[in-house]
Amino acid sequence: MPDQAQLSEQLDSRIWKVVSVAVLGSFLTQLDATVVNVSLSSLALELHSSLRAIQWVTSGYLLALALMLPLNAWLVERIGARRLYLVCFTGFTLSSALCALSWSANSLIGFRVLQGMSGGLMAPMAQLMIARAAGRDFVRVIGYAAVPVLFGPIVGPVIAGAILQHASWHWLFLINLPIGILAAILALLFLPNDEDVPRSARELDLMGFLLVSPGLVLFLYGSDHLQDRAGISLFLLSLLLLAVFVRISSRKGQRALIDLELFRSRAFSVSSVTQFTTNGLTFAGQMLIPVFLIRGVGQSPSTTGWLMAPLGLGMMCTYPFVGKLTQHLGIRGTSTSGALIGFLATLAFLYLSSQPFHLTILVLALFVRGVGMSAVGIPSISSAYASVRKEELPMATTALNIVQRLGGPTLTTLCTTVLAMRLASEHSQASASGAFTIGFALLCGFHALLILAAMRLPRHLETMGRTVWEAELLTLTE
Repeated sequence: MPDQAQLSEQLDSRIWKVVSVAVLGSFLTQLDATVVNVSLSSLALELHSSLRAIQWVTSGYLLALALMLPLNAWLVERIGARRLYLVCFTGFTLSSALCALSWSANSLIGFRVLQGMSGGLMAPMAQLMIARAAGRDFVRVIGYAAVPVLFGPIVGPVIAGAILQHASWHWLFLINLPIGILAAILALLFLPNDEDVPRSARELDLMGFLLVSPGLVLFLYGSDHLQDRAGISLFLLSLLLLAVFVRISSRKGQRALIDLELFRSRAFSVSSVTQFTTNGLTFAGQMLIPVFLIRGVGQSPSTTGWLMAPLGLGMMCTYPFVGKLTQHLGIRGTSTSGALIGFLATLAFLYLSSQPFHLTILVLALFVRGVGMSAVGIPSISSAYASVRKEELPMATTALNIVQRLGGPTLTTLCTTVLAMRLASEHSQASASGAFTIGFALLCGFHALLILAAMRLPRHLETMGRTVWEAELLTLTE
């Protein structure tokens, strides 16, 4: 039997080939989302549309993504991970070409919906493939794999600005084609062939799909429109649909679209709560901090974009070392430390919002917040995957991604609602600062909840019994 060093060498070649494909897919979707989001105003002008209408280029994509996400596990079981990933990549690339050929705002929105249907399946597939290939090395591998993906939001605005200044807006989507073609070729060459793996005969839970997919779509839409009466109605309807889905799925067990039995595992349920809160804090912070810099401090939007850069840099500095940190501190220790660091960094914004603006404190707070938040997510994901059997990975990936995506709009909506109510009742610049102080206090409160959730994670993977990682190692060494 080979020793641990030899075993790591055996894993390297196979793991990094799979990671290269997964990273390209994640990078492509991140780059596309960033390029499009920062170009909405220009697209509205070019396509003779209002900003309110053209924002559906983004909203339609997100809603289509949410609609398809629950089908991920069923499709993986039916046609296999490799074939599904190739279909998704091809669909995403072709729909990007169609977006570039759009002749109006409505046609662009329609093609973006098609793009979202492919993207909704690509996101969990990247996690699934790395989890299957990396085994016990998942934490170390995903830490390195996340670094290239973080370049998407950083280079996206630069690429968008260059295209809009020197070329037609159609190139915002044409840049996806060479990356998509390269990724499809690498997927054919590098992804393990799983066509011979026995397929599940489980039928599609159509009732579950008709409940959870519209429920997720209405939840995301209603969360962003709670200021309207219609938005509140749709939000309440989404809660009703999701509640009915939970009740019916609990009765169906493994025959359900999403097996809720997974959440009976303490490790999986705690990891899900941690993922929900981490994602929510990330999106809520990305909303609250720029609004504070623009409205509370008086910075321009372009300057605010540069001022937010230390947050991404902090994350990039930490991700490659998360694996080593987890080896020394364990899952609970790493996640709890990261949550605590993020909490302390967010406390600095209580000072910034109540005192004269201090650039050095802002830069340090953002950088440290990025360092802390990036140390929470990866260990908690590894904890969730390690708590399930290998055959349950597709279902676990789907469930985790759904819970994770719900965190963003939920906490963002709560922070936005509180901030908007306070700003509406304040009239002077000084009183507006008080509104931001309350908003950041709420954000700190959510950070405290994240610390409590992280403290309930398992200490180490080894304490979780016979896991998928151990099964993977046994397969390699026997």
